[in-house]
Amino acid sequence: MNTRWVFSLFFVLVLLLLAAGCTQQPAAPPATPVPTAVETVATATPTPVATTAASLTPGPVETMPDAWSIDVQVASNGEAVDPQITVSCMGGKGLNVVTQLDVKVTRSDGVVETASITRPLYKGKSVSLRSTTAPGYRDRAEVWAYTPQGDKVKIFDAYVPFRTYN
Repeated sequence: MNTRWVFSLFFVLVLLLLAAGCTQQPAAPPATPVPTAVETVATATPTPVATTAASLTPGPVETMPDAWSIDVQVASNGEAVDPQITVSCMGGKGLNVVTQLDVKVTRSDGVVETASITRPLYKGKSVSLRSTTAPGYRDRAEVWAYTPQGDKVKIFDAYVPFRTYN
């Protein structure tokens, strides 16, 4: 009878231990992060300005110091309905130190449009300006970058074709 008593006591203790492990309160669920609002920067609509002294001939460009270098991509969308020249920031070592990119498009009809890509600069940030559908390389695009000291450096100046055919 003594062994039955010990076995019964052991069995009850095992049941109590199992029940104690199953009845613990679960840990608090991980906190759900609160979404952070992303600031959207409204860009001003570029205003076309007709000038008679606008040059369609590309000029020389300067090279930024290696620590401030920034890459830009300038291309036409090739759409006859709404022709646009898009200037995109493509990265570079100077992404965090260049304060602003100024863009100027001189169209073949003499209209000059300007816009800016402001901080924060990141890969893919872009601005689009209206272009013409004139055949050949008629529209000229210029891009300037501002150094941390405030100097304005021309980093791109070239014709941008409406369409290119391979």
